[in-house]
Amino acid sequence: MRVEYINPFVETSYQILKEVLGGATVTRGDLYLKSTAMPVMGVAALVGLAGDVEGRVLFDMTFETALNIASAMNGETLTKFDELAKATISELANLITAQAVTKLHELGFKFDLTPPALFAGEKMEIAALGGGNTNSVEALIVPLITECGKIEVNVAIRERV
Repeated sequence: MRVEYINPFVETSYQILKEVLGGATVTRGDLYLKSTAMPVMGVAALVGLAGDVEGRVLFDMTFETALNIASAMNGETLTKFDELAKATISELANLITAQAVTKLHELGFKFDLTPPALFAGEKMEIAALGGGNTNSVEALIVPLITECGKIEVNVAIRERV
């Protein structure tokens, strides 16, 4: 996985989170790779990528973090993960990926993204690209720690062959 694909997602996630959380402190945790199916923390917004590259970006967080972020973005306290909270987290994923893809287009990379799909539940797993074959792609996990909780930006991208 080329770093040129990853950096725009990490940088944009950091910038957008600071912005939508009213200038809150956002710190980056240690990056790590994951190559197998992994459980998600409870709420995951998934955006697919297609074109010169294929893959996906996943924004993974707990229900509590999702509610805290949705509350901050809406300027009101949300107490349950309802339609407003779901729409807000989907919009956050959309904001981040749209800006990241714009940066990548400016660098000469051409690809499109799917609208965010939101998954919420317990004991869910998201499989890596390529399943269990030798062409599977490792996902790079970038933890971002905010006052609202931790969000893991999970990027799995490979060039088309």
